[in-house]
Amino acid sequence: MHLFKTTRGNIVSFNNRYYLLAQDWDEIINRDNLHDHLKNASGSSALMSDSDVQEALTHHLLPPIGSQEVWAAGVTYLRSRDARMEESEDSGAADCYQRVYEALRPELFFKSLPHRVRGHNQSVNIRTDSTWDVPEPELTLYINSSGNIQAYTIGNDMSSRSIEGENPLYLPQAKMYEGSAAIGPCLYIPAAPVALTTVIHMNIYRGDKKMFDDSTTLQNMKRSLTELVAWLYKAMDFEYGAFLMTGTCVVPDNSFTLQEHDVVNITIDNIGTLTNTISSR
Repeated sequence: MHLFKTTRGNIVSFNNRYYLLAQDWDEIINRDNLHDHLKNASGSSALMSDSDVQEALTHHLLPPIGSQEVWAAGVTYLRSRDARMEESEDSGAADCYQRVYEALRPELFFKSLPHRVRGHNQSVNIRTDSTWDVPEPELTLYINSSGNIQAYTIGNDMSSRSIEGENPLYLPQAKMYEGSAAIGPCLYIPAAPVALTTVIHMNIYRGDKKMFDDSTTLQNMKRSLTELVAWLYKAMDFEYGAFLMTGTCVVPDNSFTLQEHDVVNITIDNIGTLTNTISSR
C-alpha cells in the first residue's frame, strides 16, 4: 500500500486501484495501525480514474510530509563510518566516528523542518561555500506520535563533506540548509515491517553519463530500526510524529563531488524511486 500527497489531495493505492482521501495529511498518518486504517478508508473513498491518477502523480506530487520534523541517524553502516573518517582525517577528528560506530548511543541529529524538504522530481541544493558534496540515500521511517513505525519512504540526506570534514562541530552547516533534504515519492505502508534483504540503490547522472552506481541492503546496517526510534523518542515528544533517516549506506568515492544539474536517483525495494536534480544555494 502506498500513500501519495498531491496538490489535488491525498491518494492511497491499494490492490492496483487508487482512491482519493479527504482527510488532512497529519490526521491520516498519525495513528496506530495505519495500514488497516487506509485499507478500510479506501473502501469508502472516491475511486480515481487512471487519467486523474496520472495527472496528479506526474504534475502535482508533493513530498509526503505535513507538520513533521525530519531527523537523521549517522554512522549506522560501516561504509558511512569509513567515509566520515576519511573526510575528517586532516582535522584529527576521524577517531570520533569509530567511537560512535561502536557506542551504545547512536548519533542522531536534526535534519530539517518540513517547509525545507523537497520531493520527487524537485531540486535539492549544494552549498556555494562547499567544495565536496554528495547525496546520501537512506531508508526513512515515518514514526507516529506514540513512537511506532507506521510507514517507510526514501530519503536523500544531502551533505557537504568539505564542511563537516573541516570540523565535526560544523555538522549543522554541512547537513542543515535550504533544500538539503528530500523524501518521497510516497509513504509505503506494508502490513509487516520491511525485510532486511531490502535493497537500496543509487545512481547519479551528469547529462547522459552515469557517474555513480551502487547498492546495498538493510542487512549491512549495524543498528536496528526500532533501536534508532527508541533513542529518538527517549527524551522528546512529537505531536504529529516524525521522520527519521536511518543512515547512509552508499557513498561515492572521494574523487566525486556533485555539480549543478546532476540527477540523483535513489530506489528502494517496494517503495519506488526518488529523483532529484542538483542546484546550488
